[in-house]
Amino acid sequence: MPLGVAVAVDGTVDDSLAAATWVEVHERLGRPAVYRLRFEFEATAGDFGQLVDDRLSAGSELSVLVPGVSGNECLVAGPVGAQRVHFEHGGAGSYVEVRGSDTSITMDREARSAIWSDLTDSDAVTSVVASYGLTPDVESTSAGHYESKHTLVQRESDLSFVRRLARRNGFAFWVSSDATGISTAHFRKPPTSGPAAVTLTINKEPPHLRSLDLSWDAERPTSVEGVQVDLNTKADLDGAMAESPLAALGSDDLAAITGDTRSMFLAAPVDDAGDLRARSAGALTESYFFVRATGETTRERLGRPIRAHTVLELQGAGSRHSGAYLVAGVRHTIDAGSHRMEIELLRNAWGA
Repeated sequence: MPLGVAVAVDGTVDDSLAAATWVEVHERLGRPAVYRLRFEFEATAGDFGQLVDDRLSAGSELSVLVPGVSGNECLVAGPVGAQRVHFEHGGAGSYVEVRGSDTSITMDREARSAIWSDLTDSDAVTSVVASYGLTPDVESTSAGHYESKHTLVQRESDLSFVRRLARRNGFAFWVSSDATGISTAHFRKPPTSGPAAVTLTINKEPPHLRSLDLSWDAERPTSVEGVQVDLNTKADLDGAMAESPLAALGSDDLAAITGDTRSMFLAAPVDDAGDLRARSAGALTESYFFVRATGETTRERLGRPIRAHTVLELQGAGSRHSGAYLVAGVRHTIDAGSHRMEIELLRNAWGA
């Protein structure tokens, strides 16, 4: 692995693809991970081998593996979807950039018209992801959709449908793969509790970050007011919620910091209080992430890759801004010099 990267085809490492000269993988919260692999080429027997290589062609399933704490760790696995080719006269210095996404992209290829009834959002998601051969990791939801009331209508691709259900419940949807090629579909709240996967330091030895840019914006709703009428029973459906359902990543969450009433009114066509409260939870989950930070480190400096959809511990940023953060994005850029990681962090609180 000249770059410290292994590339697998259909789950099997192909040593000949270790000739990649540059690799980029971009993971984002609740979005498909994307990759770019660059291979240099010269004319061979009147043609260019990499440009007609089926392993790098449309639909080929590639995995990008890097050393982790215990063996190889899969940054992304999924089909090739595009190429960008640069030609230099004479061949030397020419390259092909192979582009693809994780396996969730296969859920976005076909527009569907479907009616889902007598189930919850999580039931629908479990059924969808299982049909693609993905292992479901689905957190239960309370919103029900019934034939006798209103069914759940789908008029979009399966990926758009699942992402719509994720946002209305305050969840994220993403697909991860392991080094053996097994892919898992996650539909759950963003992780904000449990032990940190990694610790990042700044202004301390050894420093992992050369710089950190941080901003916060407290002008956001901290509660939801929402009352609807059940069209069947004419009873009130109460969807009010006083705070975010997510665990705080620090000692003082947004409501504690503002100290006053900052509410929003939620109006949505629903049939039960569970559905209305799920929408309130979704709105507040997004609103409470009022702290954002970006920085850059390397795998060599840290000793392991950082992954999106995990929690990390930041140290050396002062009493207010040190602590746990949700990793919302990582752009891995790997070349002959290093494995750089540009990270995006979110926090719904401050303080230790």
